[in-house]
Amino acid sequence: MPLNIDKVDFTVDEHIWGHRLYDEQLPHLTVLEFLSVLGANRTNPLANDPAADVRYAPQQQIRLRGLLFNNPYVETVRERGDPDEDKWRDWMELFKQDATGRDDLDMEYLRKSFLTFDDFAKALELLRSSSFEVRSNKRWSSKFVFPFGPDALYEDLRIDSGGASNDRRFFARTGEMLYLMLSRASNGRELGKKLVERLFDAGAPMNRLVKVLQGEPQHAESTKTIGQRYLPYATHPRFDRMCDDWLAILSRDIPIYDALEHLIASAGLNLLLYFLECAKAHSGDDEPVEMVCEIISRERTKVRSLSGKSYQAHQAVSERAVVSFIESIKLDPEWAVALDSSDPEGECLKLMRERFQWPPAGRDDDDDYERLRGDELVRKLMEKAKNRHDQHFGKIHSTWSKSIGLSSRRLARGNRYAPNDRLLKTLVVTVVDERMQFDEFLHELRRRYGIVIGDAEGAHLVKQNLVDQEALSENRSSLETRLLGLGLVRRLSDSCSFVENPFTSEGNN
Repeated sequence: MPLNIDKVDFTVDEHIWGHRLYDEQLPHLTVLEFLSVLGANRTNPLANDPAADVRYAPQQQIRLRGLLFNNPYVETVRERGDPDEDKWRDWMELFKQDATGRDDLDMEYLRKSFLTFDDFAKALELLRSSSFEVRSNKRWSSKFVFPFGPDALYEDLRIDSGGASNDRRFFARTGEMLYLMLSRASNGRELGKKLVERLFDAGAPMNRLVKVLQGEPQHAESTKTIGQRYLPYATHPRFDRMCDDWLAILSRDIPIYDALEHLIASAGLNLLLYFLECAKAHSGDDEPVEMVCEIISRERTKVRSLSGKSYQAHQAVSERAVVSFIESIKLDPEWAVALDSSDPEGECLKLMRERFQWPPAGRDDDDDYERLRGDELVRKLMEKAKNRHDQHFGKIHSTWSKSIGLSSRRLARGNRYAPNDRLLKTLVVTVVDERMQFDEFLHELRRRYGIVIGDAEGAHLVKQNLVDQEALSENRSSLETRLLGLGLVRRLSDSCSFVENPFTSEGNN
């Protein structure tokens, strides 16, 4: 089925994964975009009519982000020994110099909310300290405060003399895709209600501080539309897995702001697995995704090489999916009919346009395409699709796995799967309700996420002589020691250990 997506030269990646996953939109940015969509639909969260497109008008909060990320003068003015009246006057004059002119020239309302200029400066310092990538070299309009509540959410913007617009650089629709995925999960409605209940408390202290700084909300001038057709699967096991993982995290006895960090890591892991699962399915590989993970220790292990090979295999799978998807048109019965027709070039061109939204019609080079044979059209599209894929989709595996702490180059020449402490904590919080036998925990990691660590989960690798059992047993022991150091394992004897979730009622006793 054609997707007919505007401003897209051709649709290949979009058929495999949807419109769209994007490497530069890291998991925290994906969740922030998702929350913007959720906030605009919080009267009926994750329960939209599956036959209707999702619409939302995101907040822009230009005053808030200007105060936090385009305001280098506040500290300079704060350090002066001038009276408060002079500090406010001088700062407002300086702030106007870089103001956008989009309802951010008159900041007089701030004086009514803070007793002193010093209190105002401290409030900005507090919010900056918890913001995402505050020290990065990103444009100031693409930096984000922590989502303390509904007033702290806003879309990514490019702001220049021409106005403010979302150029889809960091909010590239991956968060919109996440919204569609979770709305199609079996327990999506339940998750939507819990997220709104926990994350959209306008009366939360930090959200109230954000609201004081922002003043009245600023919304986008036009409503955005998320086409249901942008996600090519009505259902998918990964949608349900991610939804249930989020429900598990939200059920823990943990402050919501801490839980959000685990939600972000969980989203990143499950989206990465969705990316790999779809790629394998379209490349004709029906084996489940498997990630052999090395638990880093001081000594070099035999698992390291296998983990690196596992990583590299997944690096290549998405391009194979692109190749297979394009070539699949030649197996379509309609393709054979087109080749046998009186106008094979024209009929093949028509099929290519229906399937891939390419070649474009009405272009100056249109006549060139009309003279090409079917196999030449496929070859040209293959070349274009590979080039485009390498720019963004092809970087998703390496970029996201590093971002969530799944891969590492530490103590090695190349990347391999080697989960860090932060990701391991998220896995424990997600998988373990109260306590779970260590071997059962390893089994669950294998079943849910394809993560292979110990000898039981990697028995087939031993049988294939890819690694010896002792190496995997040592890897298993390294994980147990690591979790013990994190306070997540209780060892009852040399042969009996339990993984314990510290964020359950029993774990807090």
